[in-house]
Amino acid sequence: MTTPVPLTRTSSFLNAISKGIPAIGLALCVQLTAYAAGANPSGGHRTFPGSGYDTIHSIQVNKSQSSKKYKIRLYPDARQQVLFFSANGEDGKVYQLFLFDMDGRLVSQTHIRNKETTVLTNISEGNFLFEVFTDDERIENGQLTVR
Repeated sequence: MTTPVPLTRTSSFLNAISKGIPAIGLALCVQLTAYAAGANPSGGHRTFPGSGYDTIHSIQVNKSQSSKKYKIRLYPDARQQVLFFSANGEDGKVYQLFLFDMDGRLVSQTHIRNKETTVLTNISEGNFLFEVFTDDERIENGQLTVR
């Protein structure tokens, strides 16, 4: 009869080997240790929510003011990792997007011309306020949430 040995440290793992745990039990212990360390059986790396290694975010855009004269779009890609900014309105206009953190500090700024689209990448997690201007006129604003 084999006595179970707790495998909480490397020294306990070595003690288990020296006490003669059957090979199937040893393989199971190794597999569980690899799972706890974040490796999956196919050799890749698992990401856990809140671990800081998540790559897929949820991006939500809530507009407070929308322009009827200009069609401004802020939307995430299918994998929710980048944000697209596009505008469709009058020819020759330049549209500016300002992204602020909740303390009012400017985080990102970009501009596009009519019928163009740009991509905002590396947006950190949090809540943001955005404003879209053309010719010093605010035409849209709202809130952006990245989780």
